Amino acid sequence: MSVAISLLRASHPEPAAGVTAVAVLLSLGLDRPVPGVIAAGATVLASQLSIGWVNDALDAERDAAAGRTDKPVAAGKVSRRLVAGLGVAAAVVCVPLGFLSGWHAGLVSALALASALLYDWPLKATVVSVLPYAVSFACLPAFVVLGAGKTPPVWLLAAGALLGAGAHFVNTLPDLDADVRTGIRGLPQRFGRRGSLVAAAVLLLGATAALALGPPGPPAVLFWPALGLALIALSWGWYRMNRDTTSRAPFLAVIAVALIDVVFLLISGLNLD
Repeated sequence: MSVAISLLRASHPEPAAGVTAVAVLLSLGLDRPVPGVIAAGATVLASQLSIGWVNDALDAERDAAAGRTDKPVAAGKVSRRLVAGLGVAAAVVCVPLGFLSGWHAGLVSALALASALLYDWPLKATVVSVLPYAVSFACLPAFVVLGAGKTPPVWLLAAGALLGAGAHFVNTLPDLDADVRTGIRGLPQRFGRRGSLVAAAVLLLGATAALALGPPGPPAVLFWPALGLALIALSWGWYRMNRDTTSRAPFLAVIAVALIDVVFLLISGLNLD
């Protein structure tokens, strides 16, 4: 049981669950049949598990050097080889699952997975570290929409890319100092804590605005409540970060913003024109 719990923790369960929920909600909003919704959710879940496990396997030595006792591999609670093997297995499973939603959707799903794994290595430590997040998050709605037999509009892809870029800046905040000490010099590390907070806030609110202003016609009346809830979620995340610089609350706030945005889209009517 302890090994199972450690494997779950090493998979980064919160973002995995949140991103999978986004895919399922979008699939339901596009009226995909139940098997299609399950296929889309399984594909995204497999990709998220792969990304999380590969990340922890690759970062084990760095995490151990930084004293990350919350990381099961670095803490010696689970084998690095086992986690790496599961990450590879999940990636292998993810690819054919993606093609259950069609050839175009399958190719986009494979691109999203490849981009995210390239972040794990080697792009995390480079100035273009934000690029894989932007690409993979833009691919998420594209995969779901293509799987429903529709064409994803540019504004939806832009919203996904902005959300992903903002998530990157937020996700690095708890590990920022340890990353710098261990030689990771991605874009957030170059921006610093304050610069990353500003960049994340602008990008995340930009994603919400893209969802409201992108579809034809005036913004839906629910845009303002959705924007208000997004601001509350982000403020809570920043507050928790100020109290504890290692807190994962800001990243959970990003997931909350993504879910708020999806619910806003669905309630307002998913206009993909």
